[in-house]
Amino acid sequence: MSDLLVTGARLRDGRVVDVHVAGGRVVAMPEAGTGPRPDGVPVVDADGGLVTEPFVDGHLHLDKVRTLPLAGEAALAAYTADGMAESAASIDLASAVKAHWSVDLLLPNVREVLALGVEHGVLHVQAFVDVDSAAGLVGMEAVLAAREEFAGTVDVSVVAFPQDGVLRDPGTAELVEAALDLGADVVGGIPWIEDGEADQRAHVQWACALAARRGLRVAMLTDDAPDPAYRTTGMLAEAMVEHGLVGRGVACHARALGAYGEDDLATVVGQARAAGLRFVSDPHTGGRALPVRRLVAEGLPVGLGQDDVEDAYYPFGRHSLLEVAFLAAHLLEMRSAADLETLVDLISTSAARVLGLADHGLRVGGPGDLLVHDAVRTVDLLARHAAPRAVVRSGRVVAQR
Repeated sequence: MSDLLVTGARLRDGRVVDVHVAGGRVVAMPEAGTGPRPDGVPVVDADGGLVTEPFVDGHLHLDKVRTLPLAGEAALAAYTADGMAESAASIDLASAVKAHWSVDLLLPNVREVLALGVEHGVLHVQAFVDVDSAAGLVGMEAVLAAREEFAGTVDVSVVAFPQDGVLRDPGTAELVEAALDLGADVVGGIPWIEDGEADQRAHVQWACALAARRGLRVAMLTDDAPDPAYRTTGMLAEAMVEHGLVGRGVACHARALGAYGEDDLATVVGQARAAGLRFVSDPHTGGRALPVRRLVAEGLPVGLGQDDVEDAYYPFGRHSLLEVAFLAAHLLEMRSAADLETLVDLISTSAARVLGLADHGLRVGGPGDLLVHDAVRTVDLLARHAAPRAVVRSGRVVAQR
């Protein structure tokens, strides 16, 4: 923890202040130039540029980053073809490459993408890590090692994620328990990939029961195809209530909700509200997205995630959430001035609500975590989607250009 003074910081409400950080916490935010200037304290001059909270990535497959050259193009072609109709088949194609994984192979890529995230102001990550009969615990070991290396700079919450299913991949349930014993923080799930509604419901029940027994959160990829027949988001919400997990679950993707009729969508919104279910959308990695605008209007916590970085499901990605938000502005038809403010919320304050990060926000008494941008206006922040000029964690400058 360090002391720091950020001068000329333009807040998103238009005020220009000086941000005083002492002992890693924000202690004062007077109007720029009106407060005392502590002796011997490092200064970052924002020069009227926007200063925001750090960014929060609620959905990143961190073990898979930069593995597309190893995986080949077949899974990517299947995932992106015919309106995502072959998304389940793509997961089976992508699974084969995990037999060749090793910690030495994965760890450099994991480090690189976490470091890229720091450069782009991403200081909180919910990392999904494959735990299944193909991957074993190799990806988990790599990501846990990187989490330790980046401790104090990036908070990495690790999801033990049964990518290939639980009922359709015997032995995976035990591997998930082993991953939690190693240090994973969240019980993962992907119920829509199971064969039929009964197995999908059993998958959800297994994950929620395990999370309740261990006192953990649950995070699932639900309904990752634009098929209104998929119903696992509602299953998750119901199971969270049943197992006492209200407010402790996240649904990522939930693309099928974008294909629901009004009555079905209203039902899921009500279920999500009752369960305290939060959502992460990744509109750039699939053919249809969660109805983000509707869920935000309903008051449900929603964030945007990077999802993938050059893996079997998406060939791009810099771990830049401003880039993700810029793409979402087009894909979600969110381009009004109010929409642009919402998009920034979806990668910062609202995304923090999704992950339950109570100690997040640029305020007196809050953490000394902030981003100093060149842009003065929100429209420029998104249009340029440039890396911040300075990234500050607990009063310490951790990246600067």
